[in-house]
Formats: sequence, C-alpha cells, structure tokens
Amino acid sequence: MPERLRPLDMALLSMESARTPMHVSTLDIFETPEDGFDQARLVSLISDRIAFVPRYRQKVRAIPGWIANPVWVDDEDFDLAYHVRRSALPRPGSMDQLRDLVARITSRRLDRDRPLWEVYLVEGLEGGRYAVLSKSHQALVDGTTIDLAQLIVDDTPQAPTTPDVSWHPERRRSGLELLGDAVADSLRDPAAAADNLRGQLVSAAFVADRMRTWAGHLSGARPTVPTGPLGAEPSEQRRFVTVETRLAAYRKVRHEHGGSVNDVILATIAGALRGWLLTRAEPVTTSTRIRAMVPMSVVDDEFAEPTSLGSQVTPHLLLLPVGEASPVMRLHQVSYAFKAHKETGRAVAASKLAEIAGFAPSTFHALGARVAAGHPSRSFSLMVTNVPGPQFPLYAEGSRLLASYPVLPLLPGQALAIGVTSYDGRVFYGLDADRDALPDVDVLAACISESLDELVDASSAARPRAPRGKVEKKTTSRRRSSPSRTKGS
Repeated sequence: MPERLRPLDMALLSMESARTPMHVSTLDIFETPEDGFDQARLVSLISDRIAFVPRYRQKVRAIPGWIANPVWVDDEDFDLAYHVRRSALPRPGSMDQLRDLVARITSRRLDRDRPLWEVYLVEGLEGGRYAVLSKSHQALVDGTTIDLAQLIVDDTPQAPTTPDVSWHPERRRSGLELLGDAVADSLRDPAAAADNLRGQLVSAAFVADRMRTWAGHLSGARPTVPTGPLGAEPSEQRRFVTVETRLAAYRKVRHEHGGSVNDVILATIAGALRGWLLTRAEPVTTSTRIRAMVPMSVVDDEFAEPTSLGSQVTPHLLLLPVGEASPVMRLHQVSYAFKAHKETGRAVAASKLAEIAGFAPSTFHALGARVAAGHPSRSFSLMVTNVPGPQFPLYAEGSRLLASYPVLPLLPGQALAIGVTSYDGRVFYGLDADRDALPDVDVLAACISESLDELVDASSAARPRAPRGKVEKKTTSRRRSSPSRTKGS
C-alpha cells in the first residue's frame, strides 16, 4: 500500500511558493580525472545507486476530495535523463559564474508532477574542475530516506560494485482505489485518521497564511516579518556566495579557549554579522542579538547507535551575540548557550556524525532545514546548519571531491540562510540570500573570513609568552604539535 505523507511533509508542500521553494541543494566541486567525466558517467553512477533510495522514483499523488494526506506512488514514466541535467560555464569558468548559475537554478521550484529532485553536471569550471549541483525537496529527505548526494561518493577512487537491481513501477491505482484505501486506513487505524486530520489542518493554515500575505501585498500593507535587515519577504530570485576556510584555525581557537568547533563556527558567524551590520551603518549596541535557529543532532535512545541515521535532529534557538565587541567573549557566550544541550548527554559527537558512511552532511543539512521549517519561522531571523563531514578525501567515479557547499532554502519572512560543512581539513560556508533584500551578501561573506582571523589573532595574543632560550624552543615545539594531536570537532 502506498505510504502517506506526514503532516510536516504536507506543511512543507503547502508552505512552498514561487518565492519560497522548499528544496535543499548541495554544490559539490570535483577534480576532473585523467580519463574525464561527462553526463553519461554521472547518469550511470546515479542509475547504479538510485535503487538504495526508492523514494527518488516516486512522486506525490493527491487523494480525491482531499479527505486524506497524499501518497507516494511510483512514477510510471520515470525518466532519469530528465532529472540528471547538463550545463556549462562560459570562459573563464570562474567561481563567480558558478555561484550565479547556482542562484538561478535553486531559485526555481521542482516539478510537482515528477519525483522531487534534480541533479546538474556543470562543466567548464576553471582549474580543470567540474561541479555537481543536487536539489532535493525537503518532503523527500525525511530521515528514512537519505539525500541522493550522499550516495554518489565513495571513500576510494575505485567505485565499489553495486548489485544490479531491476525496477518495475507498481501498478497505477485509480482515484477510487486511493479513496477507498484512505477511508479504510482511517477506520482501521485512529492514528492514521489523526495524521490525516493534522495534515489537512496544517495545509489549511499555511494556505490561509499565504492568502493573508498576498492580500497584504495587494493592499500595500507591510507584511509581518522578523525585524532587522534579515527580515524580509523573499522575492523569486536569490544570490549565492561561498566561503572556504581552514579547519585547523577553528581547532586552534578551540584548543586555546575550550568549547567545540561548532561553538567557534557560530562565534565566527556572530562576528561576521556584527561586521556586516556596521558596514551598513545599522545600529549595533552591546545588547544587540540575532535569534538563529541552529538544528542540533541528538540520540533518541541511549542504547541507539549514534552513527545511524536514526539519530534525530531537534530545533535549538540561539541568540547570536553580535553586539559583543570582543571575539573571545562572543565565543564564551556561544559556548555557554550550548552547555545545557551538551550536559543532557543526548548530543551526538561531531566525530560520530563524520563516521557515517557516504557524505552524510547533505542528508543532515536537509534534516536540519526540515526541522527549522517546522518551527514558526517568525520566531527567529536566521537559519544556520553546521554539519561535520569526513576528514579524508571522497571520490565520485574516480573524481576527487574538493569542496562541498550547502544551499539552504529561505523561509517566509527571512532573507538569509547559512549552511556550513567541514570536510577534509576545510570548512565550507554556503550563504543563500534574497537577491533584493541582501545585494551586499558578498560583504557578509568577506566578514566571515575577517571574523575568523580576529578569533585566531585573539587566541594567539591570549597565549602567555615564554622566556627566551631552551624553554622557548621547547614550548614552541609543543605548541606546534598540539593541533595535530587534537582529534574530532
């Protein structure tokens, strides 16, 4: 029997509009192997792996009369070539050109009449590289289904042999059959009836909210959105910028001041927002805070495997201390805010998340965005997802993965979302912003690098200076070896 969409899936579909497409994307950059890489190889690779995610061959089908939640059904006309597309950058194939292309592609909604995903091979990137951009709807990646981007990479240049699994779509059910199944489910299982009712109520609530927003636009009324420069009703166009930093810098700051790499990353974002606001001549006082949604990974059961995807992701609201002038104090305030979460014992260690097979960050970014979308978006101004990845090289059909940037969706009333992925000694930021509300998002990107440098400099200045002579030489040697001995994040 077809699986029904959950109430949150219904909410995500109802929330979606031309201004707020509800998909999560990942931009992966690869080094082209000696024998080349083309669309045929990417199609073949996905064809071999798609059997592990059957949902990627299914589409959403409504129940007649909408008396129950829609169901996932096999797409009888599934066409892999439609979903795996090819694009190319004009010369010189710069990163700026790639980011502009990503912004255009991610601004468009997925086709509801087909399985809710797309993958783009982008050729012509300078430096002998190519990029793969994947888009998956948040209703697709729900914790039981992982993101397709996680399956196309391996930890060795030689791709392992996968079993040849033939696929034949299930028989198409008529509308009357789906209607009869829905009625039978509701009569047989009260929980299913309750889920259907919640799904309908949630959908109705989001539709009503959208109608109020449209009415406000027509009447010229100002929509109710979070205050400040990050609060705006998104347009239909986006800007996307990236930042690449060194993981060793975050570990150095953590080594000097304690906390976690996650704390240092969030303190870096807080400092970047502070610097960006000052460039805009925005009022920044010691009490200025920006409320951010930072989804956190937790273990649902103390006996559960922490490396499994059964780990849940829960919402965590954090007040980013952008009004604090001292970078070290910003870090301590962020660390203190997360102390209660860590002391519960339910937090999943970053080293455990990084051990999950495949490139799990793409899945966890999708789950984090899903959690944030299920929270009242007007209760926070910014969504930030930070997911640690493996600290060793990964490959796709012999192509080495060089960088991975998450592209998060914008929620209603929000003009910016930040995704962070650490991988193979680097930390990659993806900043997705509304094109009209944040024309200077590239300045914010520059402020991230400056904020990290400020933290590193403050950490170096905080270290006591050793006396000259043999003691200084010994101290210097120990100081150099410390970062390499620090494991995990």
